[in-house]
Amino acid sequence: MSDPLDSKAVLDVLRPVQDPELQKSLVELNMIRNVAIDGDRVSFTLVLTTPACPLREFIVEDCEKAVRTLPGVETVNIEVTAETPQQKALPDRQGIDGVKNILAISSGKGGVGKSTVAVNVAVALAQTGAKVGLLDADIYGPNDPAMLGLADAEVMVRQGQNGDVLEPAFNYGVKLVSMAFLIDKDQPVIWRGPMLNGVIRQFLYQVQWGELDYLIVDMPPGTGDAQLTVAQAVPMAGVAIVTTPQTVALLDGRKGLRMFQQLNVPVLGIVENMSYFIPPDLPDKQYDIFGSGGGEKTAEELGVSLLGCIPLEINLREGGDSGVPIVIGHPESASAKALQEIARQIAAKVSVAALA
Repeated sequence: MSDPLDSKAVLDVLRPVQDPELQKSLVELNMIRNVAIDGDRVSFTLVLTTPACPLREFIVEDCEKAVRTLPGVETVNIEVTAETPQQKALPDRQGIDGVKNILAISSGKGGVGKSTVAVNVAVALAQTGAKVGLLDADIYGPNDPAMLGLADAEVMVRQGQNGDVLEPAFNYGVKLVSMAFLIDKDQPVIWRGPMLNGVIRQFLYQVQWGELDYLIVDMPPGTGDAQLTVAQAVPMAGVAIVTTPQTVALLDGRKGLRMFQQLNVPVLGIVENMSYFIPPDLPDKQYDIFGSGGGEKTAEELGVSLLGCIPLEINLREGGDSGVPIVIGHPESASAKALQEIARQIAAKVSVAALA
């Protein structure tokens, strides 16, 4: 005689199913909830650790297969939701109320497409249902508003308990704060380090970020004041280093990566941008304008992950100029798919670190 079909039986059969990233049982991680049985129908909620889980379909399939092994089960209904875990607190760094994970997109040198990656990763995460903020920490060259379609946005400053509070601008599911909102279009920012440090801290702590799963900090290029300020002020979930395959970009990228390691910031991996050029009239052709394989080789040498390789397409540049990120304007393009996958890989690594 078979065991009765009840919630305990469902949980028991699901216990061997693991989260592929965490290598732990879904049941032990409390990712299986609200088990209900109605005759031959079993339903439950699968709570993932990020809306951008790259292995979502595989986990759902494994769960369904496991439950169908129970006698008498004809239908399996799985509701999939997500609860992004909170990154671990650090005693010497102050977190931001409501912000679960702070991560940076950085580069060793300028011109490698770091802001393009930051903006599109932020939007790609928001498209999955995550609550996302973007802090443009490139005080001297703030370009994120233009790339996010917010060049003409006006932000509000209101009086808070501890001084002025800035209301971030919003588009494509992403909250944004940038120096560009506080200065005229052609006005240069001619500041020394202490002033830079002060405004970045204001952007961290005096902005009404609200509840966020991810706050992405778009760093300026190099290894200077902005990187030091952010890394030493807040507990960071990690950093992704953007480079191109070109040797000079890789040399500077390695320095940036090592800097974050010295500051005890987890390195999520390397993003290789402009990996190859795809001409619009010959979509099956690829041209290695900046060389090839540099990102993969560097990641292997430094013992970090290669998060992805982004091809160079005209639509990618046009999207940045027009304020329509390519993951919005051309989501089926090779560049958009690469950026979407990079966003998923970043989210997965942040969740693994938070739950480790």
